[in-house]
Amino acid sequence: MAKNSKYKRVVLKLSGEALSGDIGYGIDPKVIKSVARQIQEIVELDVEVAVVVGAGNIWRGKVGSEMGMDRATADYMGMLATVMNALALQDGLEKLEVETRVQSSIEMRQVAEPYIRRRAIRHLEKKRVVIFAAGTGNPYFSTDTTAALRAAEIEAEVILMAKNEVDGVYSADPKLDKNAEKYDELSYLDVLNEGLAVMDSTASSLCMDNDIPLIVFSITEQGNIKRAVLGEDIGTIVRGKK
Repeated sequence: MAKNSKYKRVVLKLSGEALSGDIGYGIDPKVIKSVARQIQEIVELDVEVAVVVGAGNIWRGKVGSEMGMDRATADYMGMLATVMNALALQDGLEKLEVETRVQSSIEMRQVAEPYIRRRAIRHLEKKRVVIFAAGTGNPYFSTDTTAALRAAEIEAEVILMAKNEVDGVYSADPKLDKNAEKYDELSYLDVLNEGLAVMDSTASSLCMDNDIPLIVFSITEQGNIKRAVLGEDIGTIVRGKK
């Protein structure tokens, strides 16, 4: 077991929006630096870390589709945007001397390794951070589903879902409803039945079927990733069985 850590191997899910910071669009170097430092903190605890990045700060396939673009084409554009985010995060980590590999579900050998499950696991065993880019490589699947799929494939013990706007799961949007209740713990069935905006239903079902817990928390406070890994009471935990 990793020293002082509750988990040995984790998948960290970063939304694209989390990388844009106050700018609201694109990649904020200060945020990349902050996230890289937080990942470095848990690597130093001997935790094996895999990261899945979204692309909402650059492009959303769903928005492109709503604008009349072919859905598959719009989704592929989103996958390419995740590669940009992955490379930016890799650069931030390597500046801190954290050995990192980017694995892409769409082959682009000049910038990233192809995703190979056994190779990814080997990198993790060697304490390299592995960043999974380009989603699942298939349109119609979100990066949330990618996180659930990769977590199952590499046998991660938990998915850490780092948000930049909320510090957990609420009964309604806390920005719009002052009476929104924050949950400390939920089951995936609760999430699906109540239609809570935690992750999409495909990702939730995959996590539920494979009994992978999910911790939803805010990334804006420095050190929160480490707190989640240490098992501190933070954010909202979603389990297969409540």
